[in-house]
Amino acid sequence: MALYKYIKTYPKQSRRRGPKGRLVSGVLILAGFGLLIWALGPILTFQILSEELFSGTVSPLSRQDRAPNASRVLAAAEGPDDSFQNYLNPNVWFPSAPQLKVAQNVKEYTLSIPKLKIVDARVIIGGDSLEKGLIHYGGTAMPGTSGNSVVFGHSTLPQLYDPRNYRTIFSLLPSLKPAGKGYDGDLIYVTFDGLTYKYVITEMTVTRPSDISPLEQTYDNSYLTLITCVPPGTYWERLNVKAKLVPIL
Repeated sequence: MALYKYIKTYPKQSRRRGPKGRLVSGVLILAGFGLLIWALGPILTFQILSEELFSGTVSPLSRQDRAPNASRVLAAAEGPDDSFQNYLNPNVWFPSAPQLKVAQNVKEYTLSIPKLKIVDARVIIGGDSLEKGLIHYGGTAMPGTSGNSVVFGHSTLPQLYDPRNYRTIFSLLPSLKPAGKGYDGDLIYVTFDGLTYKYVITEMTVTRPSDISPLEQTYDNSYLTLITCVPPGTYWERLNVKAKLVPIL
């Protein structure tokens, strides 16, 4: 007859995280929230304040289209995808109004915005890469002449702003102010073919990507329009900063 021996054991107690483990978990959670706020903060601020900051929003997007989307916002942080790379090429910004190749002796000029500490930024006429400089949209008026000179620049989250980096150079464009309500308007300087022109900002609007009205030419004066993507770090809409030539007295 077999004999069996029963030994009574107690269940092992689960290991509890000590103070260090709880501290690490807390730090990681706070870091995650901090990163989310760091990325989404400028976008939410822009969405909330845009109607007050700018004189008008042309062709506004629906609420669904304007709603922040974390996956789209963080795309730049995760690495450039095809759409991000495409927007470094100004030719895809307005596919219904492609650049015109116009014979021009002057191939490039410089642009300065004192408020943003942008000094003599390179502007390439009819260029195809916003990594190499700002782009003067081919077919629009030359600086100092009647019409509307249109200049494109790339932007990203304002925390990454560097006025010498053409990937981030227009990131603080929304902080500029037009003339009005007791304010003289921020200034933009353009040096073209040996002459320097001073422009004062008169209007700032936000438009849909399909709206080509910022490219329109009016010949009653000399205008300059700077265009970049907004909200910061996205390519959902276009910010248009329009300036007017200051006459020499």
